[in-house]
Parts: sequence; C-alpha cells; structure tokens
Amino acid sequence: MPPRPQPSLTTLILLTGLSVLALNMFLPSLARMAEDFEVSYALAALSVSGFLVISAVLQIIMGPLSDMYGRRPVMLAGLVIFTLASAGCWLAQDIRLFLVFRVLQAAMVTGMVLSRAVVRDIAPREEAARLLGQIGMVMALAPLLGPVFGGFLDEVFGWRANFAAFTVMGAVMLWVVWTRFGETNAELSESFGAHFRQYPALVSDRLFWAYSICLVFSIAAFYGFLGGAALVGEELFGLSPSQVGMGLGSISGGFMLGNFLTGRLSGRIPVLRLMLWGRGLATLGPLAAAALMAFGLFHPAVLFGGAVFVGLGNGLTLPGANAGVMSINPRLAGAASGLSGAMTVLGGAIATSLTGAYAVGQAGGYVLLGFLSLSSGVGLLATLWIGRLERA
Repeated sequence: MPPRPQPSLTTLILLTGLSVLALNMFLPSLARMAEDFEVSYALAALSVSGFLVISAVLQIIMGPLSDMYGRRPVMLAGLVIFTLASAGCWLAQDIRLFLVFRVLQAAMVTGMVLSRAVVRDIAPREEAARLLGQIGMVMALAPLLGPVFGGFLDEVFGWRANFAAFTVMGAVMLWVVWTRFGETNAELSESFGAHFRQYPALVSDRLFWAYSICLVFSIAAFYGFLGGAALVGEELFGLSPSQVGMGLGSISGGFMLGNFLTGRLSGRIPVLRLMLWGRGLATLGPLAAAALMAFGLFHPAVLFGGAVFVGLGNGLTLPGANAGVMSINPRLAGAASGLSGAMTVLGGAIATSLTGAYAVGQAGGYVLLGFLSLSSGVGLLATLWIGRLERA
C-alpha cells in the first residue's frame, strides 16, 4: 500500500473550520431547543459551557498525546468520537442524554490543535507563519458564517438539522483523514509528562498572569455574547433563528476588522498601545449601546452594534496578547500557549453559563451589554498591568 500523502492546506482548513463550527453553528437554535426539551434556557446553554470545559482539557492533552502517538491516530480518534456524538445529539430525546453527547462533540477540538501542529511539522518557520495566517482566517470566518447557516437550517428543517449536518461533516472528514492524512510527526516523544513539568516556571511569573488575565477576560466577553445573545434576540426583539445568526456574526465581523487593522498598524504603532486601544473600545462600546437603549433607541442593531466593538477590540488586543504570553520565556512557549489557551476556554465556559442564566427578561439586553463591558474592562486593567511590569 503506497504511503498516504501529507495533509493539504485545504484539509487543515476544513478540520479547523469544523472545530469552530462545532461550537457556534447551532447557537441560534438554543432558545428553541430549550422549548423543545421543556427546560430552562440556562440548562440548554450548558451545551456551550460543557463543550468548552471539555475543550479546555483536550486542548492541554491533545498536543502531548500527538507527540507520543502521532498526529494521524489522534486526529482519527477525535473525528470518530465527534461523528458518533453528533449522531447522538441529532437523535437524543432527553436533555441529559443530549448534553452527554454534546460534550463529547468537543473531541473535534483536535482539528484545531493538530492542524497547527501539522503546519509546524511540515513547514519552515516563514512558510508556517503564512500557512497559519490562512488557517487563522477560517477561524475568523467560521464564527461569522456558521450561525447564519445554522439559523437557516433551523428555520427550514428544525434545530436537529444542525446536528445531522455535523454528523455528515464528521463522516466526510473522517474519510478525508483516513485517505489523505499521512503522519507528519517524524520524532515521537517518549514522555507525556515533560510538557506539564514546565508549568511551575510559568505560574510563578507575574507577566504570564497579566497576559493570561487579559486573554481570559477579553475572550470571555466573546463567549458571554454567544451564550446570551440568542435568548435576548428572540425574547426581547422577536428575532427568528436566521436573524439571530446574523446578529451573532456581528462580533466576528468586528474581530476580522480588528485583525486587519492590527496587521496594517503593527510595526508603526507599539503593540501595547494597540492592545490598550482594543480594550478601551471593547469596554466603552457596550456601555454606549446600553445608554442608547436606555434613552429609547431599543433596537437589535444597537445591541449587536455594541458587540461589534467587542469584536473590534479583541482583534486589536489578542494578536499582541497571544504573542506576548509566548515570548515571556521562548523555551516555554508551547507550555505557555497550552496553559493560557485552556484558561481562556474555561473562562469562556463560565461566561456562557453566566449570560445564559442571567441575561433574561426585560433587562436581559442590559445584563448582556453590562457583562461585555465589565469583562472587557478587567482585560483593560490587565493590559495596564502588563505595561507596568514591562517598564519595571
């Protein structure tokens, strides 16, 4: 049997895209799912926070596992679990069974984690940066387009169609990986624990905590919006799932614009200043939207407009924060990326639970916008702390 080819860029992009879609494509359906299962919206929202908790754990262990056993077997295992779990979500008639299968869908995070590892395996540094940039564009586009597609599926076929689509997507990607994904890890590691023995050196560094707090609370605003916007949009403004999907894309649209501006301005404006601008916009934008609503401009465009500023601010902040957390100690860059990444996902899980539980009733819009501003404001304070530590 001839050796399988190295995975193409298209394959890596599709795996990354499916990893992102698994989180957000069904979000416009959350309110209808709660109604169908006859449970509270907060309980239905556990399908997001539970998914994120498992994703955080897997994000820490998938890299070391693929170092030991290879990228291909770990990727295949993740896709098998994701495909079967998607079918379970599609067919589940009870919320508890649905939530069990839903958290198992988090196995698809292997697509995002291992796509980056494969790029590092097969490409020199300069080429890897270009490839990762192209993959990163998908990570920005998928949250923009996924909820729109998911809302359309809900309106035409019902919310279960989202999970039927996941089942088909998972099966197709399983076939692609089986036939077109050769092993790229030429030097398998013998130790699983070496990666984790680097953590004590990180957690004793105040600059690591400053960058991590900035990342956690910046991204918590994004996840908090995803957790509460569907209910607020449907309950307060009477939006359909497809309209909610378009509204959910607003924060991703702002993020893409922020990333574009960061790329254009980096080198001319100090990174820390861009981060401060981003945190300021993300803090003040939702406050301005809440004020407009309080003074009578009670319209979904105002709510989603406030979220655009959060996305824009994150696009200005996160590239610098991610680069900063990995540059504290280049020898520990991998450990810093994994640990801070897991912390941000756990923070996102908490954020979705909070907004799903409390952004309800007539005050739901104000609660949601207040959370976005508060979370972004903590990120602003952390950025100011970064400046003090780096000047010391």
